Amino acid sequence: MAKSTKEYKASYKTYPNDRIKQVLFHTKWMYPIYVQVTFDRTPIIFKSYYFDLFSHPKYSLRVAGRVYTPDIKEVIEQEEALIAFIINKNADDFSLDLFKKEYAYYCRDLLSLTEPGFINYLYTFLHDEGLSSLADTIHHGAGICKTYDLIQDLRLALKEARYKKLIDNSFYYATPYLALNEFIRTPKLMQLPCYPVMQWEQPDSKENFIRFFQKHYPAHNPNNTVTQIEHFVNQA
Repeated sequence: MAKSTKEYKASYKTYPNDRIKQVLFHTKWMYPIYVQVTFDRTPIIFKSYYFDLFSHPKYSLRVAGRVYTPDIKEVIEQEEALIAFIINKNADDFSLDLFKKEYAYYCRDLLSLTEPGFINYLYTFLHDEGLSSLADTIHHGAGICKTYDLIQDLRLALKEARYKKLIDNSFYYATPYLALNEFIRTPKLMQLPCYPVMQWEQPDSKENFIRFFQKHYPAHNPNNTVTQIEHFVNQA
């Protein structure tokens, strides 16, 4: 007889793995966050994708001598939301193999996927504008801070016409990193600075993005940007 989640419920927990060494989470030493998913009395254990993601130095912000870091509680909440989503989505045909496949698909952060291409665009744009030293500094220093924060600093540092050119050209020569960042900063979306594939594939997400895009970038075609995003979503 086939087993289903009605007979064998899937369960999960997130926990600090104190069986291994502590790691530095920005300014604090702590045990890394792990996940255990159990089904039919069989567990799988793995390190949290979001703990790894938000351990990266670029997610800390230094302002006036103070360091602001991601809230580990929010990181865990993000992890648990993803796990619950996958379990509920597959309630009638759950398996650990299916879970692992869908976890790898839905956990991916679209900001992280699109960021390298935008950095390459910035490098080329600034070189073309005769700002080669700045371009090289950005290229070699990529990863120290979020590229979105860098863009905000360029808005202050560059002349208005040059900054506008940088943004306008990005819709033709860059990844959709900027538009996605602006989109998640609408009040009800922003918690942690990431946008998982899970969220992109929620009902109405694409329609909401298109409405946002049409309001903020009326000179550009939102469908082209959606196609770009789908390209990253569909990458293996």
